[in-house]
Amino acid sequence: HVQLVESGGGLVQPGGSLRLSCAAPGNTVSRHCMGWFRQAPGKEREGVAAIGSDARIRYADSVKGRFTISQDNPKATLFLRMDNLKPTDTAMYYCAAEEYDYSIDFDHFLDASSYNIWGQGTQVTVS
Repeated sequence: HVQLVESGGGLVQPGGSLRLSCAAPGNTVSRHCMGWFRQAPGKEREGVAAIGSDARIRYADSVKGRFTISQDNPKATLFLRMDNLKPTDTAMYYCAAEEYDYSIDFDHFLDASSYNIWGQGTQVTVS
């Protein structure tokens, strides 16, 4: 079964940068939609960025221009480069993937319900 493992979180000052990594089977990364989600205490899990099997990318408005989602070659790892971090970015960040037989609609790329495979998360604290 597919397993996702996040890494790269930590404590960073406002304005700083971090790069999160998500190790996943290459088949999942290349053929299915994958994304980054985050959840702060007392808040709902929200979509941050996602990339589809067709290479279309969608970002949350709150991170657009600051965060960049990407995949390596042979696309065995999903990345999230986070620049100009703000205290409001503090959250547990999760890597997510889907392994459904159908394609996820672009309108639902940042919908947590679109994904059925989740990593354990990596904590990002900006202060």
